[in-house]
Amino acid sequence: MKIAQILTQNGPFIGTIKAGASVKHLVDELRHHNIGALIVSEDGRHIDGIVSERDVVRKLSEYSGEVANLKVSDIMTTEVRTCTPEESVEDLMQAMTAHHFRHVPVVEEDGSMLAVVSMGDLVRHHLDDLHAPHEAIVDFRKR
Repeated sequence: MKIAQILTQNGPFIGTIKAGASVKHLVDELRHHNIGALIVSEDGRHIDGIVSERDVVRKLSEYSGEVANLKVSDIMTTEVRTCTPEESVEDLMQAMTAHHFRHVPVVEEDGSMLAVVSMGDLVRHHLDDLHAPHEAIVDFRKR
């Protein structure tokens, strides 16, 4: 199964934030959209980094209450693993598990963003695939 199949279910939202935004603004955006990460992008199409709630938590021990005053650029990850719509769900799940990240931007050949998939998206899709044969058997037995 390909990542492209998940993209049709997720919708068009790509959460982005600028590197100069405050961590306070970042946290507000994460809460508002009920998501765990935002893509750092100055133009909304190209990736400068990624920043997650995990990045915020890790900086809390270093900066305590002052973390809200930091800039996104102070805590973001600049080496971002991306994937294409043609990558397999299984391969991406293995990479995410092996490297301990939960969000991956999906990009076109030119590097512009199409979407972001999370580990939750991949697991949900995988579980749907597991339940489909069971539901088909139940429906067949009801006839």
